This record gives sequence, structure tokens and C-alpha cells, in this order.
Amino acid sequence: MKALIETLRMIKIEHSVFALPFALIGAFWAAKGLPELRVLGLILLAMVTARSSAMAFNRYLDAEIDARNPRTVSRSIPAGRLSRPFALGFTVVMALAFVVVTAFINRLTLLLSPVLLLVLLGYSITKRFTSMSHLVLGLALGLAPVGAWVAVKGQLAWEPLWVCLLVLTWTAGFDIIYACQDLDFDRRAGLHSIPARLGLMGSLRLSRVLHLIALTIMVYLGYRYFQHWIYWAGVLCAALCLGYEHKLVWRGDLSKVDMAFFTMNGAVSLLYGVGTLWAILGQNL
Repeated sequence: MKALIETLRMIKIEHSVFALPFALIGAFWAAKGLPELRVLGLILLAMVTARSSAMAFNRYLDAEIDARNPRTVSRSIPAGRLSRPFALGFTVVMALAFVVVTAFINRLTLLLSPVLLLVLLGYSITKRFTSMSHLVLGLALGLAPVGAWVAVKGQLAWEPLWVCLLVLTWTAGFDIIYACQDLDFDRRAGLHSIPARLGLMGSLRLSRVLHLIALTIMVYLGYRYFQHWIYWAGVLCAALCLGYEHKLVWRGDLSKVDMAFFTMNGAVSLLYGVGTLWAILGQNL
């Protein structure tokens, strides 16, 4: 039981809340309502296995870096509670499980599964050579609604790409805020990140721009596809949460960064997700 708890802690299972509502949006939008329960269950299983593989690989690859960073030294591998070989083995098992799950959905999800794994696992390498790693993380999460759409429809389309772009800009924005904690360490260690490149205030300004883009996409989706009052309520709640998130770190004070990162972004995902799903169901009842 202790090993299971430690593994769940390593992969930050609670962070699934960030991408899950958007995957459901992709699935419900493609189905124009409630998807087939079998497919919905497979989508959720695919998300769990893919994300678990990516998080374990990140912890495996960054173990030595985490051990040198005072903020991350207490993580499972640097603290000796789990080993690097275990993390690598867990990565492989979850990646294979993901591919197997996609095979049970449809042919296109199976064919696209290596592409998704390449993005998810490749993110962990990007900080070593590009400060655009935050955008790659955003893409990794943004592929969730696209994958869910393909799982339901069996084909690609333009519609979920808007949700992908929304998630990409929103995720990159909040990841930049979180990465500001490691600004000095990244510079000393020779790692690439937006904070290491632009400094604290420049990074916070870029984060605001990215979140304004995300809100603009929400508005566009409302006018173009989800013309329902509950959708606009979800957008308003998301805007208020993002505004408060930036208020918490407005002058470069990172003492409340955990609340800005975890609480506010969890609220954005859930409130916007509920509003959008309700709107989809309301339009198609």
C-alpha cells in the first residue's frame, strides 16, 4: 500500500483535474451529448495510462536535477522512497497499457498513439534545450480533447483543435507562473525556461498575455458553437479565477504561487468544463 501511495504521489494523480474536463468536452462535443459509456470509459483509461507514463518518465529523467533543487529534493526518487529503475519500468508499463487501450477504441486512435506518447514523453527533454518547454506541456495537455474527439468520431476535425489551442495557452500561462519559483536554479543549472530567459516580471507579463488569448478563444467558442447561458457563466467564472490568479502574483510575490497554480487553475478547469458540458447537453436534448 505504501508503494502504491508513493507512486500516486510521484505521478501527481490529483493534477489530472487540469486536463480531464477538457477531454470530456472533446468527447461530449463529438458525440453531441453523452458518448457511449464503453468509449467514455476507454477514454478515461487512456488518459490515466498516458499521463502516468509521462509523469513517471519526467521524474525518472529529472531525478538528478530534482536532487540538486531545494524545492524538489523531497520528491520520491531524490528522497529515496522510489528508485529510478522503478520509475522507468512504470513508464514502460503505462505506455504499453495506453497503446493497448487505444487499440480497443478505434484504428485511428491506435495509429495516433505513438504521436501522443512522443509529445508526452518528449516534453521532459525540452527544458534542456528550449525555453518553449511550457508550450510543449500545453500541447501535451491540449491533445486530450483532440484524442477524445477521435475516440468518439474515429476521425480528425477542426473543432477540437480550438479547444487544444485554448488548453495550450492556458497551460503554458500557468506553468510559466509555477516555473518562476525555479528562476535562479534554472540559470545556475543551465536549464531553459521562460523565467530564466525573461526574468520574473517579463514572465508574469507573458503569462497574462497567454491567458488573455485563452479567454479570447473561450469567447470565440461561445459565439461560434456554444450559445448557451451556462457556457457564458463558465467563461465568466474562468475569467474571474484567472484574474485572481494573476492578482496573487501581480508584483512578483511568489508566496501564494501554490494557490495561484493549484487552486485557481483547478477551479478554471472544473468551472469552465462544467459550463461547457452542460451547454453541449442542453443544446442537444
